[in-house]
Amino acid sequence: MERRERADAARNRRAILRAAEELLRMHPPEQVSVERVAAAAGVGKGTVFHRFGSRTGLMRELMAERVRELEQAVAEGPPPLGPGAAPADRLAAFLDAVARLAARNGNLIAAHEHAVATRKAPEQPRQENPIYLSWHRHVSGLIAQARPDVDAEEIAHMLLGTLHMEPIAAQLRAGRPERLAAAFATLVRALLGEEGRSDG
Repeated sequence: MERRERADAARNRRAILRAAEELLRMHPPEQVSVERVAAAAGVGKGTVFHRFGSRTGLMRELMAERVRELEQAVAEGPPPLGPGAAPADRLAAFLDAVARLAARNGNLIAAHEHAVATRKAPEQPRQENPIYLSWHRHVSGLIAQARPDVDAEEIAHMLLGTLHMEPIAAQLRAGRPERLAAAFATLVRALLGEEGRSDG
């Protein structure tokens, strides 16, 4: 009986995430409510709240699903995104990947921001979000590896914070990450210099 309940819960979770993803492809983020997601998934609204806590929690979990592929590439994939490349090459590749991830998921990010803005309860600060913490740890670690003389943690906050600046966010929502990726590469070269680059 317990095993069947776990299987039902896993099936409901997948159905809810698929429904939310499909609705975000078809509708503006502000129109994707918990009620609409529940109806599309064939579950009760209470099931969505029980599994994800809130609309914000649902959007955060959907974003986490998208992020896991990137995190796996960082941990186990080929260089320069994965291990084996110089810090500057890895950092430029990571920031490029993050920019492209954000551009591909503009509606989802907008939905999360809308959920945060309309939520009555205080939202977890961005700097405490597990995804942000993981990205910050990776970026600051690469900077510190190449430039132990600088404040790697603060610089990592500055680089990642760029993604939330409105002119940059507008480019990403429009699906145009190339300019930001090129700018990130220029910043990385200026910051880490030859110390952080591979000979090849």
